[in-house]
Amino acid sequence: MDTSYDTLVDPLERARLLERVHAAVLAGDRLSHEPRPVVFESWRRSLAARIDPDLREPPLAFDSGRIDDVRREHPLARWVPMLRQTLLDAADGTSHVMIITDADGNILWRQGHPQVCRDADRVLLAEGTRWAESTIGTNAMGTTLATGAPVQIHSAEHLVRTYHSWTCAACPVRDPETGALLGAVDLSGPLHTMHPALLALVVAGARLVEGELRWRLAASDDLLRERNAHHLAESGRDAALLSPSGRIVASTPSARFVPGQRIGLDDSGTVRLDDGEDAEVEPLDGGYLLRVGQPRSRRRPQLSLKLLGDEVPAATVDGVRHDLSLRHAEILALLAMNPGGLTAERLALLLHGEQGNPTTVRVEIHRIRNALGPHVVKTRPYRIAADVDSDLHALRETLRHGDAGAAVDRAGLLLPRSESVAIRAERDELVVALRGWVLGSGDPELLWRFAHTDAGRDDLEVLEKARDLMAPDAPQRNVLESRLRLLLEETV
Repeated sequence: MDTSYDTLVDPLERARLLERVHAAVLAGDRLSHEPRPVVFESWRRSLAARIDPDLREPPLAFDSGRIDDVRREHPLARWVPMLRQTLLDAADGTSHVMIITDADGNILWRQGHPQVCRDADRVLLAEGTRWAESTIGTNAMGTTLATGAPVQIHSAEHLVRTYHSWTCAACPVRDPETGALLGAVDLSGPLHTMHPALLALVVAGARLVEGELRWRLAASDDLLRERNAHHLAESGRDAALLSPSGRIVASTPSARFVPGQRIGLDDSGTVRLDDGEDAEVEPLDGGYLLRVGQPRSRRRPQLSLKLLGDEVPAATVDGVRHDLSLRHAEILALLAMNPGGLTAERLALLLHGEQGNPTTVRVEIHRIRNALGPHVVKTRPYRIAADVDSDLHALRETLRHGDAGAAVDRAGLLLPRSESVAIRAERDELVVALRGWVLGSGDPELLWRFAHTDAGRDDLEVLEKARDLMAPDAPQRNVLESRLRLLLEETV
């Protein structure tokens, strides 16, 4: 049996021979020439999927109202201009169209000469249609995705007769991070445009995109190592930095870790390694930290928080002071108030109400951990894992023991610039409790001291009671009278 049609150069002669081969295979007749193995296997898969060779058109996957959103989110979107320049400029753009699909064979982009595009429209070789083998049979885009290898399909090698006047070459594009298919790059045109170099051209275009993706992946790995190398040094046990897909990017010296090895991740916060040992997985900005076994014993950090009053809030860790932004101070205050821990969702609600975004909270926690060290705030749930003392806790304790004098000495509004509902509620509760103790004491000296705090400075009842309890000749009385007059004038 002669199998030499693959060597025919003239595309029209080849197309006529392929028509005879196509008809003979479908009729079950004796073959003078066999289809190429890649084509025969594709026909077999297509027929098993019940594709009708007389099928007129592919199905529509995305209508015009949705395809723009799909394209914006697709990882190949940024490379479309580069592929157009590489493929259409090199392959006579008047006789071909460049097509880019997603991993399911849906055409997301089609560009080329207007006349060729109009010819393509007539056979629904158009954006939004699905060209998987399982929906339209053998074609370069669908077959390259089915096999994971570059392929050229000419004329009657297409199972569906509608496309026997077309020739196409396609190559898959893979994600270098996961190895998953991202889609296919294709050049299609009328059958007389067939040329062996077209396949090499689309392969070069696909490899160019994969090279750019690898470069970006390497840059992302470098950034992950740069930002988080200290986690490995401080872990006290076998540890590794993982990419978002679980690929090992860096690790402590250990025979159990192989660079590039992939760890299966889920939402549990733990994974079981191949050697049977469990490991913790902690989210980082741009990846994960994996830690194996029990850490070496380490002294808990000493954390001191200054959260009351108008001064800049601060956290002191093992004697080192860190000034805090208002947002970080709010988060640390809420964690100190909830020692059992809080989820990102709960923290977002306490900070911002129903408009809170857990993703924003995770970013801020990451920044706090970078500033204060990884052992001060832990995750899953977020919680303070240090020995804490704070002016907020000290004020609470003095009020709990009924020591109004000590409480007044410590008095200061909790993060007075904070608009967090939870912080404001705690702030108001402390003021109400302290004010009640002071008013109930009947001690003019204590009332005088409270009147000089932020909580009591403008409190008419406190000022009036302090004045009334003062001796008539006490110098403080005149100060209180003057302040009362000013406040009453302001309220008129």
